[in-house]
Amino acid sequence: MTPQDITKLIVRVSMKDRAAFDMLYRQTSAKLFGVCLRVLSDRAEAEEALQEVFVKIWTKADRFAVSDLSPISWLVAIARNHAIDRVRARRQPASDIDAALDIADPAPGPEAMAVAGGENERIYRCLDELEQDRAAAVRGAYLKGESYSELAERHGVPLNTMRTWLRRSLMKLRECLER
Repeated sequence: MTPQDITKLIVRVSMKDRAAFDMLYRQTSAKLFGVCLRVLSDRAEAEEALQEVFVKIWTKADRFAVSDLSPISWLVAIARNHAIDRVRARRQPASDIDAALDIADPAPGPEAMAVAGGENERIYRCLDELEQDRAAAVRGAYLKGESYSELAERHGVPLNTMRTWLRRSLMKLRECLER
């Protein structure tokens, strides 16, 4: 069968001509099966893929652009791409980071909880040593996530003053925690 004959069959298939589809299958299925088999390396899977390829040809024949190029190239590209998609689909998906994090036990052990409890006590004791408005600003910024401008407005001080309060308060907290 000549390339022009195959082109005519594809054009007729695009008009849903079943006889043309049958003829196209008989003339090209062996070659397309070879393509599927070469990519998939499994006869049963290649046979299944070939059937799916011909379903695609039936539904996408209207997308075939008649040209001087070999129409069998278009058919081979469909078969090859479909087989490659099947190979990709059977690969295990890469485990995502969330699944990896779920493996680890998120709960701290007894020792970590005891250490954290002791650290909490030290932090709150050091916060209590700060002036009340400074301690409230530190709690707002670092425990509640409030912005510097929100804190400055609430405490009635300029923004740069709030930055100074927080910086100096953190320095005092570090000194206290290092004792």
